[in-house]
Amino acid sequence: MSTIELLAPARDAKTAIAAITCGADAVYIGASQFGARQAAGNPLDEIRKVTEYAHPYYVKVYVTLNTLLFDNELVVAEKMIGQLYKIGIDGLIIQDTGLLELDLPPIPLIASTQMDNSTPEKIKFLEEVGFTRAILARELTIKQIQQIRKATSIELECFIHGSLCVGASGQCFLSYALGGRSGNRGECAQPCRKLYTLKDLQEKTIAEKRYLLSLKDLNLSEHIEQLIDAGVTAFKIEGRLKEIPYVANTVGLYRKKFDAILEKKKLKRSSSGKTRLKFNPDIKKTFNRGFTDYGIEGRYDLIGSIDTPKSIGEFIGVVKEVQKASFVIDGKEQLHNADGICFFDHNNNLTGTVINKVEGRRVWPQKMQDIYVNSKIYRNFDYQFSKALEKDPAERKISISMVLKETADGFSLTGTDEEGNEAAVELNLKKQPALKKDEAQNTIITQLKKLGNTIFECSQVQLDLSRPYFFAVSALNSARRTLIEKLLETRETTRPQKAVKVLKNSIPYPVKELTYFGNVLNKKARSFYQQHGVEKIESAAESGLDMRGRLVMKTKYCLRRQLGLCKYPNGRISVEPLILEDEDGHKLRIEFRCGPCVMDIYHL
Repeated sequence: MSTIELLAPARDAKTAIAAITCGADAVYIGASQFGARQAAGNPLDEIRKVTEYAHPYYVKVYVTLNTLLFDNELVVAEKMIGQLYKIGIDGLIIQDTGLLELDLPPIPLIASTQMDNSTPEKIKFLEEVGFTRAILARELTIKQIQQIRKATSIELECFIHGSLCVGASGQCFLSYALGGRSGNRGECAQPCRKLYTLKDLQEKTIAEKRYLLSLKDLNLSEHIEQLIDAGVTAFKIEGRLKEIPYVANTVGLYRKKFDAILEKKKLKRSSSGKTRLKFNPDIKKTFNRGFTDYGIEGRYDLIGSIDTPKSIGEFIGVVKEVQKASFVIDGKEQLHNADGICFFDHNNNLTGTVINKVEGRRVWPQKMQDIYVNSKIYRNFDYQFSKALEKDPAERKISISMVLKETADGFSLTGTDEEGNEAAVELNLKKQPALKKDEAQNTIITQLKKLGNTIFECSQVQLDLSRPYFFAVSALNSARRTLIEKLLETRETTRPQKAVKVLKNSIPYPVKELTYFGNVLNKKARSFYQQHGVEKIESAAESGLDMRGRLVMKTKYCLRRQLGLCKYPNGRISVEPLILEDEDGHKLRIEFRCGPCVMDIYHL
């Protein structure tokens, strides 16, 4: 373990630049096709902008191409990967093993969490066929990660913040089963965020019209040290569909936490520079459904967000008085004009409005409907906070030192950055003694430190001169500009890069049989697994399988526990199944596996 990476999402180049400025060591961004967030694709020129901004900071750019592919799409994907390699991306996040059978450039391959990276055996196999990194399944505990680390040397990446899929990544077919839109194809319709009614086998209603499969958002900000100790080196924030304020705020918070931890543990970040935030990060102020650690240490508290799948933001206070056009709120936080607020009505449905005017604790909203005495008010859009983050959230600078030295023929200016990269410029100038010694020295230091809009800041200027000399301001400025250009060129030549080839071998896959959970959709993927000893392969669900009667989701979440219906907290072999029904009449059967507190959901 040499460096630690904070990895941020980017829906586009503007979001990527904001993430990098706020302290990300790497960003991940979707290609124009074949990403698991179909709505977050980017053309090559947009990704090129990201690499051009990122690489001078030694920030890495990973591209997601992590859907399952049909046979006729492999050629398109192969061409795209070649183009991405040419513009200098640092890694490719993939799910489909059929890609390993193509003629790929020597680009680092990262195993998407969609590959169900949940066991030491699976991740060891990925390492042996040429993957440089595995993105761990979100469901894993610290103990399970430790076991994986002991069995492998591959880089391990884990999610630390953001939205949670209720189903195991890459192992959920609920959207495809109910409506033909596959998460493994980047088309998930998010049925887990919809209303359901829960019944027993005798059709007795247990819970009616609630968001029973919706989870809170992940927040592992208090478990960073444990995860580092367990062997994780890359920490990922979810959110490729999120706007700049969310990304800047979340990256800013984790940057501050990581900086303190890395200093304490004497570790280094994987990129360069120091970030100075122009705001105080507060993750409650941007999108969130409430937070959970998702049982990272084993057992977990209530993790469902079953009253709403929407962002509730931060709790502001309780309504103490209501008038026709205004209300008085009791709480520590202050509302402002143009803030968005939300609250639950008498039917426990989340609704909201916008603030028109505030005077002290009295608030005038656009509408008063469903605001009552004792209503709990949440702010789900902080106008001032969000606008500040969109405009100018931070600055990031790489520290350099300079030495102006006298030579036999004139002078030399040398610059050294924080990684030890060095560049030098010769100044063939006539040596003209300064008449005003102090003024001349101050002019030299002032002009050389004027690094303006560059990525650098000068921490020190050392003058190694036999006597004070006069330098024209124009000569100093020219030398400084040339030095910075050369230093940037040097940094690019020394930028950490990996060239990795897929390993063609016959290392045995951990199992001999793959069901549709193996996600084999094309002939190349089938060939890959056969080459690695898999004897029986069922085609992926997306090949057109009828999913009725089939298992469509495995989940760490337990509805009995969430609703206070768990009768056997210490574990029991089986309890009675329950039935979920959505508003369109689709029915799902839930089988409970007590002890580990997990559910298997079948499409009826």
